[in-house]
Amino acid sequence: MNRRQRSKIVPSMWIIAVKHNDTSAIYYSLYAIDWKRRARLSWEGWEDYEEFLQFQVPIRRKMEGRTTLSQPAAKIAKKALYLHLNDAQFEELERLFYQPFSRKRWIGFIKKHKL
Repeated sequence: MNRRQRSKIVPSMWIIAVKHNDTSAIYYSLYAIDWKRRARLSWEGWEDYEEFLQFQVPIRRKMEGRTTLSQPAAKIAKKALYLHLNDAQFEELERLFYQPFSRKRWIGFIKKHKL
């Protein structure tokens, strides 16, 4: 997907994946899925929940919008689906993210791991 196509993504679903290790370490990732355009984006790398909530997500809210507005992750967290995953489940999510887009596989994964 080129830059122009990526800028047109308007997420219809937000997923916050919380990875729990065998130790007490927790890792947060944010995924945006656009079912209509068969696209997905991700942001990863937080170990502190407060730091994660302050992240400004650069995403368009409307297709016609010319500027990319950012939203704080705290606003997105209110409407996001939370998935609490272990290491193996998180690897399965990463594999699914980098495979060709399949709505059926995504829905199956979400149903399987939703609380």
